[in-house]
Amino acid sequence: MTERALRLGTRRSKLAMAQSGHVAEAVRRATGRDVELVEITTYGDTSREHLSQIGGTGVFVAALRDALLNGEVDFAVHSLKDLPTAEHEGLTVAAVPPRVDPRDALVARDGLTLDRLPDGARVGTGSPRRMAQLNAYARSHGLRIETVPIRGNVDTRIGYVRSGELDAVVLAAAGLHRIGRTDEVTDFLSVDFVLPAPGQGALAIECPASDAALVAALAELDDPHTRVAVTAERSLLAALEAGCSAPVGALADLPADGQDATEMRLRGVVGTTDGSALVQLSTTGPVPTSHGDALALGRELASEMLAKGAAGLMGERAL
Repeated sequence: MTERALRLGTRRSKLAMAQSGHVAEAVRRATGRDVELVEITTYGDTSREHLSQIGGTGVFVAALRDALLNGEVDFAVHSLKDLPTAEHEGLTVAAVPPRVDPRDALVARDGLTLDRLPDGARVGTGSPRRMAQLNAYARSHGLRIETVPIRGNVDTRIGYVRSGELDAVVLAAAGLHRIGRTDEVTDFLSVDFVLPAPGQGALAIECPASDAALVAALAELDDPHTRVAVTAERSLLAALEAGCSAPVGALADLPADGQDATEMRLRGVVGTTDGSALVQLSTTGPVPTSHGDALALGRELASEMLAKGAAGLMGERAL
């Protein structure tokens, strides 16, 4: 008897469908089973309110998790940067596939790069983290820009530039890569100036913890080097008691091949959205060999950042 198709829960956006499609194909190869995409609308997709007003990026996750717990889907794919740091009872992240480019990317009119934006340029982003670092960069480089809060899918955001309403928008490079639109990028923003969101560029494959066979099958897609890096980044975020939409950036660096690494550097930043104050620190330690080691590295750096006044720059902290 043929096994039924596995049901993969996904948001309906073009980006979510594209990245879920990639995961579906990988699961087909790993398990030999068919996979069907089940489109789920989340509150974050239908609300036009700012993310900070409706609970942060976790609003993109709740409906998918409900579908998992209700047995409507077998597993779900999330952008890891949207996933709350607290574990959800009854669910487990069975796999974190290899990460793609974690950087932010600028899409600007006339092929402009960040350092070539004219005085008064209007730059759109829905992220307080990006606003904080873009404004800090502008202050330190003698630029005058205005960061404008926006929401919407990739087409909507880039449309603001095409229409002339904005001079540029900032998006995650990984998303543009997954939908084949990196040719529209005018500047990939160096992580030396703009640290990404914790987990940016990585995906999380989540399923019920009780389904041992599925957990084991999905684990075939897990990349251990990506896993320890994002675990350290998310540990920092959790230790700062900050939500996914807080002005916090983090990146754990591993060598490209990951095999001969002896040390990993974790960088973190917290700032006010106007860029007037930043706390930016880094720490280096042995490459974590366990989940606990990765957690400890993130907590260590968070402790140092809090001692430098990071809490006072984040506004209301998550509880």
